[in-house]
Amino acid sequence: MILRYSLPAMREVWTEQRKLEIWLQIELLASEVLSKHGIVPKKDFLQMRKNAAFDLNRCKELERVLNHDVIAFTTNVAENIGAPASRWLHFGLTSSDVIDTAFAVQMVQSADILIEDLKALRKTAASKARKHQLTPMIGRSHGIHAEPTTFGMKMALMYDEFGRALRRLESARFSVAVGKLSGAVGTNAHISPSIENEVCRKLGLRAAPIATQVIQRDLHAEFITTLALTGASVERWATEFRHLQRTEVLEAEEFFAKGQKGSSAMPHKRNPITGERLTGLARVLRGNAVAAMENIALWHERDISHSSVERVIFPDSCTLLDYMLVTLDKLVEGLIVYPENMKRNLSLSLGLWNSQSVLLALIKKGLTREDAYELVQRNAMQTWEAKHAGNPDADFKYQLLQDPEVAKHLSKRELDRLCTLDFHLAQVKQRFKKLGL
Repeated sequence: MILRYSLPAMREVWTEQRKLEIWLQIELLASEVLSKHGIVPKKDFLQMRKNAAFDLNRCKELERVLNHDVIAFTTNVAENIGAPASRWLHFGLTSSDVIDTAFAVQMVQSADILIEDLKALRKTAASKARKHQLTPMIGRSHGIHAEPTTFGMKMALMYDEFGRALRRLESARFSVAVGKLSGAVGTNAHISPSIENEVCRKLGLRAAPIATQVIQRDLHAEFITTLALTGASVERWATEFRHLQRTEVLEAEEFFAKGQKGSSAMPHKRNPITGERLTGLARVLRGNAVAAMENIALWHERDISHSSVERVIFPDSCTLLDYMLVTLDKLVEGLIVYPENMKRNLSLSLGLWNSQSVLLALIKKGLTREDAYELVQRNAMQTWEAKHAGNPDADFKYQLLQDPEVAKHLSKRELDRLCTLDFHLAQVKQRFKKLGL
């Protein structure tokens, strides 16, 4: 089993050190383009590029006095650049020009990691789907036996669902790949749109077509909501596998490693702890999405109420979803599948999962839907009653064959054809083909 774990890479994106590195990159790019346009003297820019640096501890020391993180940063960088060139640092910019543009870079980098996670998860789901394409199992609605499906169909559904998640994340990545250097209220009074466009382009971003002091937070809410929605899909499959692992079902089970223990009190336990963990973390992502939507309404051209929230929810949400996707990938890859238990559970319904096939066949023979339904349901209930009365041979098809009303319309040969797995699974390969599996 190949284990993937990209969490350290995601954490790196959101460290204070990395954030300030991006800030410095933006400041120097702005100065470079300003120099190109004849605003910053070339010799001063060369001095800036040569000497510009920061020290995280020094920035924190300055921030304790200044109570402003960007001014602490620019003060420290200016100390290293030295006069006279340092006067051009942060020229024409406001703090949010640097903060929001760097924030966009971090979101894009995070999205790239998550996109790779999704691609890997889909590849694992596809492999499992192909392996179990025709492994029959009972499908359930309301938790009750419905009609047969295959475990491969279940995994193909997972593959398809995370394909939608992938497309949403790629769209959200595009939406947030927006920077700004348009100044204190977004009017470009001190930095021209052409300079703004060039700096953003060098960062792999688009310049916001219009902004206030900040980039509008509906974009950020879209990004976080996409993460939460992806997390909900992770939860959906974690819940599915948890149900399949129940003792009375046991059609699939999380991998249980040698030396692993399930309970401090009961040595026999093999619990679906990974699925439960993923289910819980999805709730955190949804809570963060609500907070992101609360950030959309700011006073006029900007207030700072969103800032403290974003310092928590963005690193947390990106890191959590990265962990969740990699963990679900590992869960699926190591999933233990029990085809014999699936076959056993299919038999528990006594063939009643053929009821719709018989219903539709009777309708084709000319019965009204109401009459056909009553006839099939009566035989279904009698099958259950026979089972509960202790008849070990209770079987839906056998019950139908004993009913003279059914015999008027359907022969034994017709019932034999209708009451088979092949009848239900005839289109499975076509569904796989449609998905490209």
